[in-house]
Amino acid sequence: MGKKITIAIDGFSSTGKSTIAKLVAKKYNFIYVDTGAMYRAVALFAMEHNFIGEDFIDKAGLITKLKDITLSFHFNKEAGFAEMFLNQRNIEKEIRTLEVSQYVSRIATISEVRRKLVSEQQEMGKLGGIVMDGRDIGTVVFPEADLKLFMTASADKRATRRYKELIEKGDNVSYEDILFNVQERDRIDSTREDSPLVMADDAIEFDNSDMGITAQFNQICVLIDAIIL
Repeated sequence: MGKKITIAIDGFSSTGKSTIAKLVAKKYNFIYVDTGAMYRAVALFAMEHNFIGEDFIDKAGLITKLKDITLSFHFNKEAGFAEMFLNQRNIEKEIRTLEVSQYVSRIATISEVRRKLVSEQQEMGKLGGIVMDGRDIGTVVFPEADLKLFMTASADKRATRRYKELIEKGDNVSYEDILFNVQERDRIDSTREDSPLVMADDAIEFDNSDMGITAQFNQICVLIDAIIL
């Protein structure tokens, strides 16, 4: 179906980037890469090796161990998407906790971590036919992407979505903690020195505060079809 293009989806946390990306990848038979999962995997590794905690972060220690981190995606037919593996271990469920969410933006500020993951992401997408979501895909990873989207929504709407998602999974969390986490991640992502979260000049902005997944998906498919057909 048409040519194999590169689609970059950036935006704030909990804006449904991965949901949209998965739907697009499935419709057009493209490869989907969740770069956020890669940063979450490194955050989990840092937590497990005592490189990060509530009141500390050992950047130098983590940097020396980056060579020991092997990340890979393995498609789960039953789930319908690729799951994140850290050193051959399935960590898909472990990286979706609020605890990992609290640390991932701090891990993402480390330039050495970003260089390692950006290099791996660029290698994954060099043949095209890929949908990748994250914070710097359209600005750093694939600045020449055929289509760039930037997802945003109010902090309250995003916190509400995330809260419902975690409650449905059985997690014991409070809305206040989720809202704080969303706001704090916004602050760290937008102000970090290395590859801050910004909308690319040629990106199309989607404020989905009051827009459902179906409406977003339909609009994005129109944009994609205009390029590939």
